[in-house]
Amino acid sequence: MYILAPSILAADFSRLGEEVRTVADAGAEYIHLDVMDGAFVPSISFGMPVIQKLRPVTDKVFDVHMMVEEPGRYVADIKKAGADLICVHQEAEIGRASCRERV
Repeated sequence: MYILAPSILAADFSRLGEEVRTVADAGAEYIHLDVMDGAFVPSISFGMPVIQKLRPVTDKVFDVHMMVEEPGRYVADIKKAGADLICVHQEAEIGRASCRERV
């Protein structure tokens, strides 16, 4: 089974809501959101405020890929912002068991 999950990193950030609507209307099943902190990976993207503002735009699954150091610190806030799925890098987490429990 394949799931179409375009990443919003490829979107025009000046029209983010509109871009999400466009891919959702075109058949995307998930919206992939890459959260980067500039520490675990060199780039910085966006966080909970952007996810929260995009959540009312579509009912598609929000697949959040957390490329951050110690992602467990943010899991509850990412969920509250509207994430449906959360993917973390195990090597980024100090307390791996506690992070798994929070996800």
